[in-house]
Amino acid sequence: MGTFDCPAACPYVAASKPALDFPIGQLRRVASGNDVGDVDETKRNVLKLLAVAGLVGAAGGGLVGGTLQYAQPPIVGISSYPRTQLVDVNGSPLTVDAVESEYNVGTSDLFIFYYPLQNEPNFFLNLYPANGQPPSTSNPGAQNVPGGVGSHGSIVAFSAICQHLGCPAPAISYYPPGTCAQTFNTGPSGPNTSPNQPFYIHCSCHGSTYNPANGASNLTGPAVLPLPQVTLDVDPSGVIYAVGETGPPVNGHLNTLQGDYSVGTSSQLARESPVILCSFPS
Repeated sequence: MGTFDCPAACPYVAASKPALDFPIGQLRRVASGNDVGDVDETKRNVLKLLAVAGLVGAAGGGLVGGTLQYAQPPIVGISSYPRTQLVDVNGSPLTVDAVESEYNVGTSDLFIFYYPLQNEPNFFLNLYPANGQPPSTSNPGAQNVPGGVGSHGSIVAFSAICQHLGCPAPAISYYPPGTCAQTFNTGPSGPNTSPNQPFYIHCSCHGSTYNPANGASNLTGPAVLPLPQVTLDVDPSGVIYAVGETGPPVNGHLNTLQGDYSVGTSSQLARESPVILCSFPS
């Protein structure tokens, strides 16, 4: 049988589908029926990029979060000891004359000031006898002690934070003569003329005891380090300043100058009641 051409409208021959006239390699979406259209390749690529970006962002967020977890805040502190004027409890400048008339070895209340940082309390002490007479066995007190200032070298200041586990005042307190029956033999050649010293700094937390007449050295454990001593200075008018600190760092501070903000140019004494516990390690 011969072939013949038949138009698309020939009732006996199905019309052929139109030719696929797009270039080879180009993606096309062919739908059912006669719906033939281009795939929106741009939209597909954008969605892929968004998905990848989401994964990268999640990974990056985890990395940043991990970094922040181990990042340390900057250490607060100061670079050197300030020259800080001490102020009496009544708001007037603390002078040698005022101290020697108001405070003595028998003063039972605590007088605390902060130096060099705002979270570092210190005891302020005058170890000279109350009657103004030189210290002796029958007249407890001390003069010309290490770091002492004033007419008798008896005015000193020490950290009010125990060197054992960091108990602060008033848990650690100054005990004037007669507070407890306990005395300590400091020897006749010590800074205190009495061989049986009845005054000391004692911590009620665990029993550590310190000698304020000899640089707050250890009298009983468990503390093994002395209390840091504040360096005092007196100007020509008799006003007392804190100008430095000697000894080990204040307990709880890697460096006495780091751990809080400076007290500034003045620091006022505050009166506190001591916590007394006559319990000493055997």
